[in-house]
Amino acid sequence: MTLSIPIGILFSRTGPYAAPGRQGFDGAMAAIEEINGRDDYPFTFAPAVADPEGNTDRYAVLCLDMVRRHGVRHVVGCTTSWSRKEVIPVVEKTDALLWYPCVYEGFEASENVVYVAACANQHLVPLLDYVVPRFGRNPVLLGSNYIWGWETNRIAREYVHRSGGEVVAERYIPIGDIDIERLVAEIRAKRPDFILNNLIGPSSYAFLRAYHALGQADADFRAHRRPVLSCNLYEVEAASLGEAVAGNYTVSCYFQSEQTERNRTFLESVRHNAGRGPISAFFAQSYASVFLIANAIRETDTDAIENVLAAAKAGPYASPFGDIRVDAKTNHVAMHAHIGRALADGTFEIVHRGKAAIDPDPFLTRTPLGIAAQDAEKPGHLRIVR
Repeated sequence: MTLSIPIGILFSRTGPYAAPGRQGFDGAMAAIEEINGRDDYPFTFAPAVADPEGNTDRYAVLCLDMVRRHGVRHVVGCTTSWSRKEVIPVVEKTDALLWYPCVYEGFEASENVVYVAACANQHLVPLLDYVVPRFGRNPVLLGSNYIWGWETNRIAREYVHRSGGEVVAERYIPIGDIDIERLVAEIRAKRPDFILNNLIGPSSYAFLRAYHALGQADADFRAHRRPVLSCNLYEVEAASLGEAVAGNYTVSCYFQSEQTERNRTFLESVRHNAGRGPISAFFAQSYASVFLIANAIRETDTDAIENVLAAAKAGPYASPFGDIRVDAKTNHVAMHAHIGRALADGTFEIVHRGKAAIDPDPFLTRTPLGIAAQDAEKPGHLRIVR
């Protein structure tokens, strides 16, 4: 009789963050289905699935239920930093592991969390390194009024100042707020070099549509002139926004449009899930999280978290975005940073490919924040010398 091992899947597939939540859920379930159908794994996964419906207060309750009622030791899930921080005390108290597959702001490490996604030195810093020399060093920073917006904009502000630039404005709105006309009006009045968009969910979608409308009315605000940068915009959102995001930039360890043999093999293996929409980095990172767990269990012949985590740190293991291992000190994974420019069909043109995976630096103790002022000037523009 094949051993059945419970695994928790905790994503909001309904509510304001349903689009990325479904990507995380689909990626995890695709991996479980593949593992359960293979003979080289001497066990199957029995998913314990819960949908907090975007209600942050439900994450801890549902996670505790997974552990106590279903015997789960490994939970793949959470989208927002707020929800992750609700779950961390639960997994620490119950001796479980949370495998977190979504980009986040950094400044965190827990022995009971494996971060299978990028932190700021692997997404924001490479994106600014690419954009600032090409467009300028005086941005507007936007954010939803919670930890992702606060921390990511704080890092961006320091980067801009060290590069000799100036933050033209820094604005926050409540999570889920779509009343963004004043933001667009201020951007039009202040004419920044670019906009860093750390809004989330419906707020981000409303802003991107409104900014696109501004560009249609005033060509000086089109993406080729004053682009919007996002660290958390992927194919599933881009497909629904279409022309509204065309020409704007994002950063990711994975794009569906990558023309590599590894990606072709991955897409073929999950082709029956592709009918639900595009495949994004969130899908790929959830998929990789489940395989990290499965491969470590197969090697150690147990799902005990100490053994699984030790095997994951020994690695490396194959993933859709490269061979990965969990960093022994921080429980984060090294990630490539590719820069993508959105196309009207919802795909991304890769305009810069990260040559090597970037080691995680969640507390930014080793990462240069900023570039020399002379290197941050727009090409073809005179620099004022005082």
